[in-house]
Amino acid sequence: MVSPVTVVKSEGPKLVPFFKATCVYFVLWLPTSSPSWFSALIKCLPIFCLWVFLLAHGFSFLGAHSSARKILAGLIFSALGDAFLIWQEQGYFVHGLLMFAITHILYSSAFGMKPLNMHAGLVITAMSSLSYMLLYPYLSGPFTYLVAVYIALIGFMGWRAIAGLQLTNDLWTWTKLSACLGAVLFMVSDLTIAVNKFCFPVPHSRAIIMATYYAAQMLIALSAVECQDMEVARKRT
Repeated sequence: MVSPVTVVKSEGPKLVPFFKATCVYFVLWLPTSSPSWFSALIKCLPIFCLWVFLLAHGFSFLGAHSSARKILAGLIFSALGDAFLIWQEQGYFVHGLLMFAITHILYSSAFGMKPLNMHAGLVITAMSSLSYMLLYPYLSGPFTYLVAVYIALIGFMGWRAIAGLQLTNDLWTWTKLSACLGAVLFMVSDLTIAVNKFCFPVPHSRAIIMATYYAAQMLIALSAVECQDMEVARKRT
């Protein structure tokens, strides 16, 4: 397994723009004002930086690893979803929901179906069912089934990320742990959005939503570089 020190040295500098862009978002806090293209840019800027983070590993790396390409595509759809949600009060919430649904499909495909880990699947299914039961009394019209489909998709994505982490078999890597934590934070972020929008106001909801969301996307982006880091480790041994 690649050591954490090696990870920090190799990947840390490439993530500096992401951290700076995230700080700019929280300092300016523009999306709380009237929707504008500038506020959309500030909100999407950290995700743009994650595009650059993956591209910095080289087109040959992306070309050789389909999981990295799928995560990059997921980040592209995430940025589109972020932009739509800036104008959610103008009727674009469903558009954002669709973009993130596509993101979760891409991430699920990137994480793969092996190992299956049915125990993790059952736990995620139970948690997803409980989440929908919480939201259901507050849903009406198309949201009754749209939210159900979305919860199923993000739950499936979470299952595939968690399933790859096999701590007891000593088969885990730091990137599998990264994918697992990223998926869990993504689910926390989206559940907070749903509760805040459909059920009741969540204190400090925007800070919770965006902090967990940006952390989730960064961790999922990091999970795409496992193959390259394993190659670097092999060359050094």
